Amino acid sequence: MTSSEADAAPGTRVRLNIVLYVLALLLACGAVFGGVLVVQERRDRDRAAGEQERYGDVLASARTEVEALINIDYKKAQESIEAVAAGATGKFAQQYDTATSAVIDELERNKSVMDGKVLWAGVVAVDADSATVLVATTGTVANVASDNKPIARYFRLKLDLQKVDGAWKTADLEFVG
Repeated sequence: MTSSEADAAPGTRVRLNIVLYVLALLLACGAVFGGVLVVQERRDRDRAAGEQERYGDVLASARTEVEALINIDYKKAQESIEAVAAGATGKFAQQYDTATSAVIDELERNKSVMDGKVLWAGVVAVDADSATVLVATTGTVANVASDNKPIARYFRLKLDLQKVDGAWKTADLEFVG
């Protein structure tokens, strides 16, 4: 080995060590970055799943409340009223409770039977403890005035829901069309 080769070997070794060190550092940074992306993706999926579950719960509660409201039979008036009251809270619950005896009297006097179903429901807005839902229904009503023959009825409703003790309840209900 010549003296110039001996002098070059330590410099080459230092450069090789620096390159290996930089490469190891880049690999470590890449691993950390990849780990951060995986954690972030998992959080995003959990958040999306939570939102999807909330939307499903809101829609299910709105559908249940509206179906209770549009399926009323004078022969089971109190039971029908209680089904609506079970999903009510706040202003809507107070108004409904105040009108209960008049509604029962009206149902029995007119021998009213409403039968219907929800055609569609859509969430307009939702957050952690409140939501607004639009619902479209179809059905029939039969009573003394119709000679107990079913007449088609279509309702469009807007429901404002609130989360009460972990359950979505209707705080306000408005017929919109």
